Amino acid sequence: MKKGQQVNKIYLPEIVDDSTSSLLEITKALGISRDIVASDEEIAEAWTSLPSVMRKIPPELMSKGLARMCISVASGLFDSAINYIWNASVIELRNKVKRFGLNIVGQVTTRKDFDENKLNDLKDSELLDLCLQLNLITEDGYFFLDQCRDIRNNFSAAHPTIGDIDNHEFISYANRCAKYALGNEQNPIGVNVKELINALKLSKFTDDQLDTWAGRLEKTHEAQRELLFGTMHGMFCDPQSSEETRVNALKIIDVFKEKLSPTIKSNLIDQHQDYIAQGKTDKHTASQIFFEKLGLLELLGESEHHALISNACKRLWSVHQSTDNFYNEPPFAERLLQLSSQGSIPKTAKDEYVMTVVGCAIGNQYGTSHSAYNHYEKMVQNFSPEETRIMLESTLSDNVIQKRLKNYKRCNLKFQELVCLLDSSTIPTKVQKIYQEWSKNC
Repeated sequence: MKKGQQVNKIYLPEIVDDSTSSLLEITKALGISRDIVASDEEIAEAWTSLPSVMRKIPPELMSKGLARMCISVASGLFDSAINYIWNASVIELRNKVKRFGLNIVGQVTTRKDFDENKLNDLKDSELLDLCLQLNLITEDGYFFLDQCRDIRNNFSAAHPTIGDIDNHEFISYANRCAKYALGNEQNPIGVNVKELINALKLSKFTDDQLDTWAGRLEKTHEAQRELLFGTMHGMFCDPQSSEETRVNALKIIDVFKEKLSPTIKSNLIDQHQDYIAQGKTDKHTASQIFFEKLGLLELLGESEHHALISNACKRLWSVHQSTDNFYNEPPFAERLLQLSSQGSIPKTAKDEYVMTVVGCAIGNQYGTSHSAYNHYEKMVQNFSPEETRIMLESTLSDNVIQKRLKNYKRCNLKFQELVCLLDSSTIPTKVQKIYQEWSKNC
């Protein structure tokens, strides 16, 4: 508990004996086995642990949804309980975005005219992404809440479940929601987006200001850098921006031009292409100047092909992250296969392309889209030596593929299958050792 933070004193009544007796009577009356819900022992243990979780939630966030969660726990309905606390978490995350400022969200993202209706229309995965970018949740919080989202989609009463969770799993789930979504946890690392936007617009940066903001951007997480570099590119290209604002934005990005990640480069090119598609000649011209000033004009050489590949990857990954992805992935995977077959993948899109194909192909702990898998196999078989290198090196860096390989055995087996599809004669020397480790069972 942080110093000065109000303690939420929660003391739940002793109801377990009465509750479990009622459960027995109800199931008996219906002629159904008592074990359709949690056992008396599981209910008792969950009920005993629940107050310590509830104390992490500020008093003002106690809602009817959380009350229903408690009632569900007392009834042994853990699948309903996780749904109630997840819904409460989503509501609070939306409120955090509102408190941040919907108008500011519209300014710093590509979501123009962002309002409450558009906020409510965001998928849960998109809401988590936005909260991470705005620094409303930490990287740890994002990781654990994204797992909660996955569990809710597959093990809660919101959808047909693929299994049951026990009392220990429920308490762990509730604790993550309470700590990272409903609690008052602050991120000490990220950049204050409002302050940066105001500083960019206020006056020309001094050397000390530039060093300060560059230092903060260096320390923050990649998701926020992706957001803010895209925002600064947009501010540079906006005809309404002052010259000071344009110069400030350019100076900050210039500090990082030698170490822009593939994703940041991809996003900048996508934004450039959007100006062309939308007929915004003034912004397109300014964007060309932006790339020229940074010495990055070569990124625009294959921009048309890049935009097609990158957008197809983003659409496929969005579907892959959503509920019912096993059924919805095939047409998006087929579309990406068609595009990738019409020439080599642009250098700027290779990382995104490989990470998307391999990430979807190994799937998650619940499986892989069977109907899409043959498309993924064909794309992997057609990987260039450079794309093969990216695939194999992905097992060593901090990314979604590495995390899935580390945590889920079935993803490991799928990755081994993909490695066996690679032509051993095309494996770059740099990753021969990695290839040999993964191809032992081929």
